[in-house]
Amino acid sequence: MTVLPFTVELLAVPEAVPEMRRVLRRRLGEADVPDLLLCVSELLTNVIVHLGVGAPVTLHISGTGSGRVRVELSDPAPGVWPAMRFAAGDAESGRGLVLLDAFALRWGVEQGPYVKTVWCELRASGVGEGLDVRRGRERPSLQRR
Repeated sequence: MTVLPFTVELLAVPEAVPEMRRVLRRRLGEADVPDLLLCVSELLTNVIVHLGVGAPVTLHISGTGSGRVRVELSDPAPGVWPAMRFAAGDAESGRGLVLLDAFALRWGVEQGPYVKTVWCELRASGVGEGLDVRRGRERPSLQRR
């Protein structure tokens, strides 16, 4: 099953989060990809919360050539960088980047003059044959370029 690359331009609205999960599930067929869906959801939600509803974004998912899947979410706010926070136990938000850091093999931010891209990499078993992010996890680490 060929699943990558995948690129879509959309507006960051609350309805886009479950819609992207549905689109990706459909595109991936029966592949079990909860880590990928979680990372896409958290990245998109961060844009909604920190830039505002309706911000234009581009989601790009591709293979890295080294057995990983790269998820990139670009937005038009290069000066607004994500910051990892540690939410209190009863807080209803503030865990997005902590989750991303826990599930991704690595993640970071790339800044251009008019755009910022937050990216993460997940393990995949055979890009183009379906994704399996459950196998052989490396220790996650924060890496910024």
